[in-house]
Parts: sequence; structure tokens; C-alpha cells
Amino acid sequence: MKTYASSSDPKISISGAGDGNRLEGPTEYGYTESTAELFRTNPAMDGGTSDNTPGRVVRLDRNRVLVASNSGLLHLPYPGHGLVPATGDWVWLGHNRAGEPSVVEVLPRHSALSRKRAFEASSEEQILGSNIDIVAVVVPVDRPLTHNRLERTLVAAWDSGATPLVVITKADLADLADDVVGEVILQAAGVEVVTTSAEQGDGLEELRQHIPEGATLVLLGPSGAGKSTLINALAGRDLQETGEVRAGDGKGRHTTTSRELVPLGGGAVLMDTPGVRGFGLFDAEEGMEEMFGDLEGLFARCRFADCSHRAEPGCAVQEALADESLDARRWGSYLKLQRELAALNRKHDAAARRAYQREWHQKVMSADRGQRAAERHRHDQAEERAAKGGKRRKR
Repeated sequence: MKTYASSSDPKISISGAGDGNRLEGPTEYGYTESTAELFRTNPAMDGGTSDNTPGRVVRLDRNRVLVASNSGLLHLPYPGHGLVPATGDWVWLGHNRAGEPSVVEVLPRHSALSRKRAFEASSEEQILGSNIDIVAVVVPVDRPLTHNRLERTLVAAWDSGATPLVVITKADLADLADDVVGEVILQAAGVEVVTTSAEQGDGLEELRQHIPEGATLVLLGPSGAGKSTLINALAGRDLQETGEVRAGDGKGRHTTTSRELVPLGGGAVLMDTPGVRGFGLFDAEEGMEEMFGDLEGLFARCRFADCSHRAEPGCAVQEALADESLDARRWGSYLKLQRELAALNRKHDAAARRAYQREWHQKVMSADRGQRAAERHRHDQAEERAAKGGKRRKR
């Protein structure tokens, strides 16, 4: 079991930002000169001092944030204001009013991998990780390929601002590996595909070439996809537990329980994630354009600008479906994802309407209370004047 220093440990120090413009940071967690420039251009908003130093969020726990600093790993309280931190965030470290080490600010993110929160009624965004350079979608060959799942995950990867990559695992376990690889290459629409066998050591060097110095790679895939085995192989040591996969349904036990940064050496970092059962898209229009850009070209060739691509004459989409130059499954997947995004937008609009109605109701109630108070004040003043007039007449 891993142990970390507590923020109450008297030996922990967050000072040591260096002299002048030189800022020291956790190089094994991806801190580079470009990261230092990010800190220089985003000084701490709380009137930062020389005690402020860079850090990176390694993991989120229930009540604490595990942060890597130049002096080691620290368990610190959540910041009291600003952005809620996510795994991968760059943060300013400092001290709170009690003089204890703490996260004082989260810096702007250059990328963020997000999804809709994993329950049907939600329309909220869940940030899975930030400041990611490569999103690797893990596809094991020992189970049937789920086309829609692969496409929706690649859409989210494109939309995050990172570079998508498909990593095929367990290539030594399946006789049909070549067929699966061919299907993935066809479906991934220009995304690079790397085939690996972590047990045999195959494909690891090619995968490492996609992770330059200082870069952060995140692995996304279902439980039992071989992510933990792959992490151990990339790191060259056993960092993650590995579990057996059930023969009946091909599902594995969740050996990873939280998102966490894992140093790979040379400044490269890997973000491990728990097995993702579902990946609801959140505001992914840019990712849709990247993943289905070929369909945009078809839409432009339709006779009518407002073509619904159903039964209109001169519809390029229907023509492509008829001559099989457009795969019907791919078109169906596109429509399904568009319906999902449209439903999410409607939920957002409904939430916005409810918020506006609550705000308007509060204003009306406040105005009504103010009007009643003014009427009572005028009534009281009138009664007071009448009482004074009566006293004067008696005299």
C-alpha cells in the first residue's frame, strides 16, 4: 500500500520557488519549461508570495487532494475558491490563513477530458482529467468490438483538445487480432492505431514513441481491457494490481479505483483511470466534426441546404448509403450521437429556463414584499399625521 506525507507533517515545506524567474516544479510529473511559463503568466490571485510554488494534482481523495511538488507528494485540503481541481491540474501551492500548506489556486487548463455524469437524469459535466496530451482508447481483442463505444470515446478524445490514439491490447490472445485491427483502423477515421501485447512486450516501444518527454497520456477503456498490465509494462515495474477477466462475459474486476497520475520516467506521465462502463458525450460538437468530418462533406453535396437526409431528392447521404460508399452502421452511429447531444442541449435549456424562472420569481416576490412594505409605511405615516392633526384640534 502506498503511503504519502501528510500536510500536518512538520518536515513538509512548500517554499523554495527559486530565485528570480526560476520556478521549481515536479519534473517527474510532466513539469517542463513551458509549464513554468504557464505559472509565470498566471500568478497566484491571492497576492502570492515567494512561498508559492508549482504543483500538480496526482489524485483526488474524498477530503484531500494528493499533489506533487518539487519537494514530494503532499496531501492537502481542497482550495476554498475558484475551479474545483481535477486530476492533472497544475496548481499554485501556498499556505492558508492558519499557516498550513494548501492549494491556493488552479491554473487554466490547456485540455480537459469530460463526459456527462453517469446517471440518466443528469446534464452536468464530469471532468475526468486535465492537461492531457494524448488520449489512448484501449481496445482489447479478446472480446467483440463495440463500434459505437469506440466512436463516442474518440469523439470525446478529439473534443478534449488532446490527440487521440487507439491502443489495441492482448494481441497475443486472439486468433482474429488482424481482423480486429483492420476494423479499428477503418473505424478510427485517421486516428493512429498501435497494437500491443504487454505480456510479450510487443508494441511497447512504438507506444512510447507517442509519449514525448513531459507529455501526459491517459488510458481509457472498459474494465479488464489490460490497462493495468500495460501500465506496469510501460513503467517497467509493478505499479498496478492486475485482475482476472471473467470467461463468461469478458469483463474484469476494477483493479483501478481512482484516476491517478503515474510517472513513466523522462518526465512522461500516464493517467490511469478506472474501467469506464459508459461514456455519455458532453458538449462535443468539435469532436463530432473531427470524427465525422467525411459526413460534413456529404451534407454539402445535398441538393437542398436544409436537407434532413431522409427522403429528399438529391440527398448525397442517401445516395452514399445506396451505393454503400457510406456504411449504414456508421451513419446510424452518427445519428444516435447527434440525438444524444440534442437531448443534452434540451436538458441544459430546460435547466436554464428553470433557473431563470426561479430568479424571476425571487425578483417578483422581492418587489412584492417591497411594495407591501412601502404601502404599510405610507399607511403608518398617514395614521401618524392624522393622530397629530387630531391632537392640534383638541388644543
